[in-house]
Order: sequence, then structure tokens, then C-alpha cells
Amino acid sequence: MLPNPAEVEILGTYFPPILLCAILGIVAMVLTTRWLNRRRLFRYVLFPNLVMLVLAIIYTLILSTFVIPA
Repeated sequence: MLPNPAEVEILGTYFPPILLCAILGIVAMVLTTRWLNRRRLFRYVLFPNLVMLVLAIIYTLILSTFVIPA
């Protein structure tokens, strides 16, 4: 098993892995909310902003655990 990366290099700039997980989590959240809006399922949500925040956190945790271990 490979050791966890301390930093990720992109074009000569070093980033912490949790930052990349957070960015990818936000992108996944946006795609999920767009899909829910197209299916008209998001209108049944009482607090949409809170659901979007929770989705971003869940996606960030999943990505940081399985894809890019932070």
C-alpha cells in the first residue's frame, strides 16, 4: 500500500489533498443538485441550502476516504 500523499503537485504548485477533495466534492454536489432539479425532486426539500451543504460534506468525506486519502 502506498503512503498517503502529504501534498499533491499540479503544474508546480503544491496543494493539500483535502483541498482537492473539497473542490471535487463541491463539483459533485452541483451535479447532484442539477440532476435533482431536472427531475423536479429538489422542490420537496424544506431547506435546500442545508441539503446542498450536507451533500458537499458527504461527497468530500467519501472522496477523502476512498479516492484521495488525506
